[in-house]
Amino acid sequence: MDQKAYWIAFNKVAGIGPARLDMLMKACGSVEAAWKASIRQLKEAGLDKRSLESLLEARRTIDPQAELARVQSADIQVLTWDDAHYPANLRQTDAPPPVLYVRGELLPSDEWAVALVGTRRASAYGREVAHTVATDLATAGVTVVSGLALGVDTVAHKAALDAGGRTIAVLGSGVDQLYPPQNRGLALKIAQQGAVISEYPLGVRPEASNFPPRNRIISGLSRGIVVVEASQRSGALITANFAAEQGRDVFAVPGSILHPGSAGCNMLIQNGATPLLTSNDVLEQLNLIHIHELQSVRAVTPTDPLEEQLLAHLTREPSSIDEIVRNSQMSSAQVSSLLTMMELKGLVRQVGAASYVRA
Repeated sequence: MDQKAYWIAFNKVAGIGPARLDMLMKACGSVEAAWKASIRQLKEAGLDKRSLESLLEARRTIDPQAELARVQSADIQVLTWDDAHYPANLRQTDAPPPVLYVRGELLPSDEWAVALVGTRRASAYGREVAHTVATDLATAGVTVVSGLALGVDTVAHKAALDAGGRTIAVLGSGVDQLYPPQNRGLALKIAQQGAVISEYPLGVRPEASNFPPRNRIISGLSRGIVVVEASQRSGALITANFAAEQGRDVFAVPGSILHPGSAGCNMLIQNGATPLLTSNDVLEQLNLIHIHELQSVRAVTPTDPLEEQLLAHLTREPSSIDEIVRNSQMSSAQVSSLLTMMELKGLVRQVGAASYVRA
C-alpha cells in the first residue's frame, strides 16, 4: 500500500500531532509500522493513555487506503515529511505539519516567499499598502503567502495574481472547504497560479480554533512577514509571534496613532519589528532584490552534497568562517569557496565580517 495512506490516516487521529508521530515513527521504524503497531509497542513508544485510546479507535474506523483514494479522486496532492518537495522553509521550523494537502502546485521557487497579513476590516490606506507591496513583491519574483481572509489577505492574493506572480493561500479548514465563501472564486484562481494548502484533512470545517495554528504555516513558508494593518487583537499578531519564534524577519506598516486599526502594527514596531516604508525594505533585508538572478544561478548550478553538508552547520544565528571550518571539518579554502557559491544561490547570507547565516 502507498505509504501516504498511513500518513493521511494518522493525520485524522485526534491527539497525534507532529511530536507524537515523530516519536512513534522513531520507535517503530516507519509510518506504516507505527499504524500497525501492537498496544504494547505503542505503550513502549511512550504514547499516553488518552492518545493510545484515540489511535485504537481511529484504527477501527479509518481505512487508510480509502482515505488515500478519496484525496486522489479530489485531485489533491499530499506532501509529507518523507517528500523531497515538502516546502524547505516550513521543514526547518519546529514541529512542521506531517501532512500538507495541496490544491495547485508548490514549486522550488516558492522558497523565496514573503507573507502579507492583516485585518479583515482593512481601511483604504491598508488596502492600498497591501496592493502596492504584494504587486512589488510578485513583480520581483517573490511568492506572496497569506490566509485567504477578507481584507488585507484578499487584496494581497489578488494583487499578486494580477501582477502575474505566484501566491499561496493557507487555510484553517480542509482544502475542499473553501472559506470564506466570498473568496471561493479567488481560491480557485490561486490554485491555477500557485497553491491552496492546509494541514487539515478533507472535510474539516473552518472552526475558529483552526486559525491560530494555521498561522504558523503562513510564517513558516516565508522568509519574512509583513503585517500591513492590525488592531491589538488581530490574528495577524499571532502570525507575527510565530514568525519571531521561527527566526523570521517581521515587518510592520506604521499607521496613525489615532486609528485603532494601526495599533497592532505600531506596537510591533515599538517592540522591535522593522518599519516598512517601501517594498524595497523587504527585498533588501531578505536579500531578495536580485531574486531572478538567484533563481537562474540555482537552476544552472544545483546544490551539491558538499553544500548540503555545509548547510547543516549553519543556522539563522551568525557563524564565523572559523566556526564553520571547525564544525564542518573542511579546509578554510574549501569553506570559503563553497560559501561564495552558496551566497550566489541564495542559500546563505553574509552578515558582518566573515560571518554567515542560513538564508
